[in-house]
Amino acid sequence: MGATKKEFKYFTILDHEKEEEYLREMHKHGWKLVRVTGLGSYHFDECEPEDVVYQLDYNQKGLSNKSEYIKMFEDCGWEHMFEFFGYSYFRKAAKDMKADEEIFNDNQSKKDMLYRVFLGRIIPLLAIFFLGLIPGYIRILNDGQDQSLIIAYSILIGVYVLIFIAFMIKYMKLKRLAKVN
Repeated sequence: MGATKKEFKYFTILDHEKEEEYLREMHKHGWKLVRVTGLGSYHFDECEPEDVVYQLDYNQKGLSNKSEYIKMFEDCGWEHMFEFFGYSYFRKAAKDMKADEEIFNDNQSKKDMLYRVFLGRIIPLLAIFFLGLIPGYIRILNDGQDQSLIIAYSILIGVYVLIFIAFMIKYMKLKRLAKVN
């Protein structure tokens, strides 16, 4: 034991569940998460393979009262690992969990977390989109700029639009499910 490993994986702000599953699979294969750095650089230490559930929470208000926030999760058996770009990382051995225990175990709490992501991540992206990208795009179109710059802006705007659409679809789905329950 004692080996370390670094992998690059990219997850969007909507892919926290995929990221959690990736981390769980890594742990099952003997690699426990130590930290995340940069954009998608995951650092692991070799460990005994074990089924460990990883959960992420995006809660800036919770972090303003960090000790109480972390204690609340620790009281439920979750190990707080670190924060990265506003997300708090937790883990817990699957054998210590009750049934389908999750940090967010109902649609309303999942919707609430997505709303916090909306306030903390999507609103700044919207500001960049409407105050920076769109005016810049209009300016380069009017100035007859280089075709490669127009293509780059078009691709970037397309990516932003796809992120907004994907977020809204996921949020509206959870909103409907939360009303049903």
